[in-house]
Amino acid sequence: MAIRKKWNISVLPGDGVGPEIIEVAIPIIEEVNRRFGIEMNIRMGKAGFDCIRKFGTNLPEETIDLLKKSDCVIKGPMTTPEGAGSETSAAVKIRRMFDLYANVRPAKSMPGVRGLRDDIDLVIVRENTEGLYSGIDFKIGDDAAASVMIITRKASERIGRFAFELAKKRKKHVTIVHKGNILKTSNALLKDTIEKVGRKYRGFKIDDAHVDAMAQWLIKNPQNYDVIVTENLFGDILSDESAMVVGGIGTGPSANIGERYAMFEPIHGSAPKYKGQDKVNPIGTIMAAGMMYNWMGFENAEKCIEKAVIKSIKAGVKTYDLGGSKKCSDVGRYIKKEIEGGR
Repeated sequence: MAIRKKWNISVLPGDGVGPEIIEVAIPIIEEVNRRFGIEMNIRMGKAGFDCIRKFGTNLPEETIDLLKKSDCVIKGPMTTPEGAGSETSAAVKIRRMFDLYANVRPAKSMPGVRGLRDDIDLVIVRENTEGLYSGIDFKIGDDAAASVMIITRKASERIGRFAFELAKKRKKHVTIVHKGNILKTSNALLKDTIEKVGRKYRGFKIDDAHVDAMAQWLIKNPQNYDVIVTENLFGDILSDESAMVVGGIGTGPSANIGERYAMFEPIHGSAPKYKGQDKVNPIGTIMAAGMMYNWMGFENAEKCIEKAVIKSIKAGVKTYDLGGSKKCSDVGRYIKKEIEGGR
């Protein structure tokens, strides 16, 4: 992404614990902007489960207009309606609207966070537009239902290129995850297409694994992986697992990236039972803001955020899920001061 003079950023606080973690993240973003001289126009919007009663939708038209006038969006978690006929999640609507085809979820060991190992550094690249999450889900009479997995060559090529370009900046190792032994046609297309893309990249290690095997290898040997690329459902499940492998879902950030737009968010849910308690870990959202700066081309800003987060954890300023006793707001204030001090 080319660095431009001024950035227009939409912020959607969401619902559940979303507003309180976004409230913690915004001052940190403002401090990063001040320190690195980044010009940013931040505008707040409404979306999520709480909007349905008021607007009849979880993504109101005025919010859509706001998003279209921005360069990217940071969103808090939002409760997704369940049940047949319920509304599609706001996140999925935004992904489709801007064709945010690559969902990027890093899992990296951090000092002071108890994970399975201290040398894990992998990224799951999840194809974001089709697969079993394509939305073709319907009833067959009263006693049966079906979901259709869509895999296309175009989408597989695109996510394959994204994964290899990302791995080029890392350890040049790409693992394709699929279930080709059972889903013989759809997943064979995914695997074969990405492998073909990989032949254009010299000096790379390319391997593959069935999704059930990968679920166990992420527990047994997570240090062996670099970039894992897979379809939508598999990536959703494996990325939550990888977050727990490095210490907890509360620390997990994610990016949804398209050709001209991006959305950044934590991987955890809205946790409505903790709403208003100032309790939930804000690190996933703060690290997602770091991913935003990387996408913008400000890699030093991302490193600054990561360094401040690690200092917070080492100092014992952490929430209950990481074994600490601090509030969400305490963690945010500490990280902001670290960035402000520039130590």
